[in-house]
Amino acid sequence: MTHPMKNRTAIVGLGITEMGRVYRSASDLACEAVFLALKDAGLNKSKLDGLLINAGLTNSVGLQLHTKLGMQELNLLTFIQGYGSSAGQMIQYASMAIANGMADYVACVFADNPLTEGKSAGASYSRARQQDALTSINSMYGVAGANGMYALAAQRHMDTYGTTQEQLGAVAISQRTWAGFNERATKREPLNMDDYLASPWVVEPFHVLDCCLVSNGAVAVIVTSADRAKDLAQPPAYVRGFAQAHSHDNGRTDRDSLLVSPAARSKERAFSMADATLEEVSQCQLYDCYTYTVLVTLEDYGFCKKGEGGPFIEEGHLAPGGSLPTNTGGGELSSFYMWGMTPLTEGVIQARGQGEERQQKNDLILVTGNGGILNYHSTLLLSPHAA
Repeated sequence: MTHPMKNRTAIVGLGITEMGRVYRSASDLACEAVFLALKDAGLNKSKLDGLLINAGLTNSVGLQLHTKLGMQELNLLTFIQGYGSSAGQMIQYASMAIANGMADYVACVFADNPLTEGKSAGASYSRARQQDALTSINSMYGVAGANGMYALAAQRHMDTYGTTQEQLGAVAISQRTWAGFNERATKREPLNMDDYLASPWVVEPFHVLDCCLVSNGAVAVIVTSADRAKDLAQPPAYVRGFAQAHSHDNGRTDRDSLLVSPAARSKERAFSMADATLEEVSQCQLYDCYTYTVLVTLEDYGFCKKGEGGPFIEEGHLAPGGSLPTNTGGGELSSFYMWGMTPLTEGVIQARGQGEERQQKNDLILVTGNGGILNYHSTLLLSPHAA
C-alpha cells in the first residue's frame, strides 16, 4: 500500500545568500534568502502562507521575522530548533501541513551570523555556549563544546574498529575534490593526504580539516504540493520519504551513543514511506559537521557494516567516479556551514539536474541531518520523479 505522504509535496524554490564573512544581521540574511527563493520559484510573496524558522546557536532570528518580511496573512508560523536535524524537520512539518490543507506554500529558512569581524572562526560560538550542571562536568575534565565530544566519538571508533587517521582524511579530501566543481564553495583549492596530515590539530584525532567551516549566511526553501509544483519555474524536487529519530546518552551500558546514532531508526521509516531500498540510492548528501559524522552515518544507514566505514571511504566510493557520490557540493567541510540546510541545498540542486560539472545520477537522493552529539537525526529522500 502506497504511503499517503509519498511524493505529496515538493521543494520548488531555493534561495542562498553569500556565505562566509558576511557581516550583516541574521534577520537581513534570512529575508534575502526568502526573497531569493521566491524569485527562484517564480512566486509572488503574497502566495506564502507558511513560515518555519530555524537559527543557529546564536538564536538571532525569531518569530518576528515574518513582520520584517511583510507577511501579514499566515496560516502556519513557528520556530523550530532541532540543531542540525532542523532543516529536515522543517521540510517534514511543511509537507504534513500542506498535505492536510493547513497551508499552500511554506518557506523554511535558516540564518545565522556567528562570525564577528576581527575575531577568529574558532571563537565564533563562544557567545552562544552555555553551561549547565551536566556540561560543566565535561568541561571540568577538559572537554568543552562539540569538538571534544565528537573527537571522543571518533577515537572510540578508532580504538574499537581500527579506523585510521588516513580514513578520516579520505572524507575531507573527497569533499574538497567535489568542492572544486562548486563555484559557491568556500574552500576549493586542491587537498591531498600530506596536506591533511600536516594541518593543525584541533583535538585529537581531529585536525582542523576534520571540522566543518564557520559561515555567516542564510538559506531558504519553499515547499508546496506536488500538483502546484508542476506549474512553477523550477523542476520540482519531490519529497518521496521522510522521518526523524532522536535519542540521548543516559548512561546505559546496553548502547554506545558514540558508535551508533539514531540514523538507523530514521532510515527504516523514511525508506518505508518512499517504498525504496538502500540499493536505489543514487547519491548521498550527508550532514558532515566532522569527518567522523560521515563515516558513522554511512554505517548506520547500512551502506557498509558497523566498523567498516573507514575502509569503505578509503576505497573511494564517495569521491568523484565512486559508486556512492556523497556531498557533491563539498559539504560543510569545504562548501559552507548552514547546519542541515547545507546537505539539503545540494540535494535540491542535484534533484533539479542543475549540478553542472558535479551533476550525478539523481533518481533517489538521501539527505540527512544530525544534531547534538549524534542525538538528533532527520532523513529526507528526494527525487526528480513525481511517481
